[in-house]
Amino acid sequence: MYKILVVDDEPANLNLIQNMLRDEYRLSFATSGKKALDIARKIKPDLILLDVMMPDLNGYETCKRLKASESTAKIPVIFLTALKDSDSEIQGFEAGAVDFIKKPITSRILVEKRIKTHIMLYNQQLKCEKAIRERTRELNISNKAAVAMLANAGHYNDTDTGVHVWRMGAYSSAIARASGWDIDDANILELAASMHDTGKIGISDTIIRKPARLSTDEFAVMKEHATIGYDILHVKRAQSKLFAMAADIAISHHEKWDGSGYPRGLSGEDIPESARIAAIADVFDALTMKRPYKDAWPLDKAFDLIKHDRGTHFDPRLVDIFFSIKDEILTIKVEWDDKERDEQYEWFFDELNKISS
Repeated sequence: MYKILVVDDEPANLNLIQNMLRDEYRLSFATSGKKALDIARKIKPDLILLDVMMPDLNGYETCKRLKASESTAKIPVIFLTALKDSDSEIQGFEAGAVDFIKKPITSRILVEKRIKTHIMLYNQQLKCEKAIRERTRELNISNKAAVAMLANAGHYNDTDTGVHVWRMGAYSSAIARASGWDIDDANILELAASMHDTGKIGISDTIIRKPARLSTDEFAVMKEHATIGYDILHVKRAQSKLFAMAADIAISHHEKWDGSGYPRGLSGEDIPESARIAAIADVFDALTMKRPYKDAWPLDKAFDLIKHDRGTHFDPRLVDIFFSIKDEILTIKVEWDDKERDEQYEWFFDELNKISS
């Protein structure tokens, strides 16, 4: 049974509405705007019948407050009013009402039809919104799964476990939040940064898996992964914010603040901030993980190198921010090191579920 909240300061009007609707609806009553706000928040009615002329808080103001609250904003409001001028109706619609019922009420059938119509529309709206949320969640899961596949594809022939891309993404997000990025953009950066090495899929296995330092010629080939990654991730038409950022990071995460990086030799703030952040996260993680040609660096040594390259390799402002959240960086490292030791890779599915929710 649908719930209706009836608001009127005249007991006779409340009795009239009760006699009309009590057989078909679960009714609640309020004799003032303030009481109506409290009751609406508690019971979440399917529709509100609201008198306009009330002493403490008139119907227009009550309606505005209902629409300003997230918990009651979508509940349809029908005004009960003896006012007959068009300005009053305009004021009511501007306040958020969906309809008007004129006083004195002379037609029970008219009232019932209007109520049924608006409750039906309200429920259709809720169903549509639910379907949209479910579809959006499905699309998010698909998108995040695609990100996971692209992130891991770049390291398919590499020798690490795949945790590197997610750990450096977590570092990147932490730096971004500390530098003033909003949460949504920082979350996008976490995903985008994980695709920074997607272009390695286009590099020869013999180079990727070489258990020693690369020769000059081999390194020249390896550097091509930045451009390859950009070409994979950059879509000229219908480019999403996520993949636009991922493409920027892919082509720019090896650029250096002083202009000595590759592939384009960008310097300073000409390098996208997302890539400047990812560069710090990528180098720190690469230093502190074991590779075939080197042992993992001690943490203090890795932090010293980041500080040493402040203003040459890295954006000095972002380096300062990185050190200001050193404890958080270390916590992230411990969490991901634990996940890396999970031989069943349950961490991967946990992470995918987390970013898809």
